[in-house]
Amino acid sequence: MTEIKRSADLPLTVRPVVGLTDRYPAGYVDDFHSHERAQLSYACSGVMSVVTDASTFVLPPNRAIWIPAGVRHMVSCRGEVDLNVLYIDPTLPDQPEVCGVFDMPLLARALIQEILTFDHEYDETGREGRIVQLLIEEIKRVPQVPLSAPMPRDRRLRRVCDQIVADPSDHRDLDDLAKLAGMGRRTLTRTFRDETGMAFAMWRQQIRLMAAISMLGEGQSITNIAYEVGYESPSSFTAMFHRVLGVAPSHYGREEPRPS
Repeated sequence: MTEIKRSADLPLTVRPVVGLTDRYPAGYVDDFHSHERAQLSYACSGVMSVVTDASTFVLPPNRAIWIPAGVRHMVSCRGEVDLNVLYIDPTLPDQPEVCGVFDMPLLARALIQEILTFDHEYDETGREGRIVQLLIEEIKRVPQVPLSAPMPRDRRLRRVCDQIVADPSDHRDLDDLAKLAGMGRRTLTRTFRDETGMAFAMWRQQIRLMAAISMLGEGQSITNIAYEVGYESPSSFTAMFHRVLGVAPSHYGREEPRPS
């Protein structure tokens, strides 16, 4: 297929799945927008952040993010990112209904690469159509990875969360953050759990974890990352990272997703 660099140039009415390869430069930001089709973005290299109205995600190499049709999202890249992107007709059956970051086993990656070679008028009833359907089935069965955090809709809480996302090392305690929100401490913690399903402390840990993964993708040292995301020592940061992801941060970038 002919390589196209903008989704607006894709012939989205021709076949149920069309795709492109893309490269985002360091510092790239694509403000809030949405697509009429579902979007599957696989990160070949680099780390990308995706924010929706409901959640924030980090996409490291060898993983993919699924964004359903119509979901508003914003993309930002600290460093350069290489992507394979598929746009999928939302009427195709068996699609995930919510955003998520997935491990991508070898089969799923191979299917994406194969689909990117298809002519835009591929045979929906032949081999190409079966490969497309197999990819959708694979996405449904591969495991999601804990690389997202819900975002509250309450504007007072959102003010606090935006501050923590912008600066994960922010050490202000709940009393100070409650003042920032213009609400009492108990109201903040109760409302936050009601809106996100998480305790604030766990949510802040998740934000720090995602920021750390972005920095790992840039090649920063474990010591620098630990302090940059708000931990008192590299050892406490490493313990958290291993507890959540099952691998030390020094090995995270070297490991491929496990085959399914």
